[in-house]
Amino acid sequence: MLALLHTSPVHVPVFDALRDEDHQGLELAHFVQEDLLTRARADGPDAVAGDVRAVLEQAVAGGAAAVLCTCSSIGGVAEAAAAEVGVPVLRVDRPMAAAAVAIGPRVVVVATSESTFGPTVALVEEEARRAGLPADVRKLFVDGAWALFQAGDTEGYVRSVADAVDSVPGDSADAIILAQASMTPAQSLTTTALPVLSSPRPGLAAGAAVARA
Repeated sequence: MLALLHTSPVHVPVFDALRDEDHQGLELAHFVQEDLLTRARADGPDAVAGDVRAVLEQAVAGGAAAVLCTCSSIGGVAEAAAAEVGVPVLRVDRPMAAAAVAIGPRVVVVATSESTFGPTVALVEEEARRAGLPADVRKLFVDGAWALFQAGDTEGYVRSVADAVDSVPGDSADAIILAQASMTPAQSLTTTALPVLSSPRPGLAAGAAVARA
């Protein structure tokens, strides 16, 4: 069984659908803790480290062979707790970051929450170092989009993300990453010729492989 730690309930059907498409037979257990992101946005990811660990321990007690954290803001904190909880803990955006730096050094990180930039930029740079590749990471904040998400205006949220992605000049970047899982639907709305990467599918694949191993 693979446990998933979410900070929004909107991710549950997304990952269930991906499981049904790509990983039939894999048991998923969803843990939704919206307050973790709220507090991480206000006080930083380290402020919720203890509570993240408690959720991971709960997942392990329930039989999880591995845990996948789908929130970019707290992914690093979750990953760091793996040794304490005794099972592999993965962050959903690591495979995406590795794929981005493999495409080229100029990576644009698009986010709708400021708290996502620090962990995601650090992750991209880490994956570049691990692969022995250069990285020139830039940030693009989609102003006002998060308020749309919180208000339940998913269509407006996704469209604003797609518009931001399409504003990146084609000769200024090698790859664009959608830093939050909630941004994934924007991938199909963009018109840019640049590669636009999102985290749920490759992240779930990594989690499934570890859980089954």
